[in-house]
Amino acid sequence: MLRLALLISALLMPGWAWAHASLVKSVPAQRAVLYRAPAQIQLWFNERLEIRYSSLSLVDGRGEPVETGAVEIAVDDPKSIHAAIKSLPPGSYTVKYRVLSTDGHVVENQFSFTIRQ
Repeated sequence: MLRLALLISALLMPGWAWAHASLVKSVPAQRAVLYRAPAQIQLWFNERLEIRYSSLSLVDGRGEPVETGAVEIAVDDPKSIHAAIKSLPPGSYTVKYRVLSTDGHVVENQFSFTIRQ
């Protein structure tokens, strides 16, 4: 009986109780194969972000950090962060991000892309 009551309670809780910022789109896209290096990394999420507690970084195929510009929230979209990057040589790269949405949940993840000649 207790299990049934807990299940019913969980199902009736508002959906926002389980909400977390999730990556909706990125440039470059996850697993993209590019023939030209992007000028910046841009990530879009489904929730507003707290810039003070959000970050992104870039590492090369050897796991070495790649210098990026300051991470900023897009002026016209508080659900998007971006950072400028210098020209990248061909190779594999991994974008790592950690964001805090305004609902107080931290999300960390990563994805890779490749630049070919």
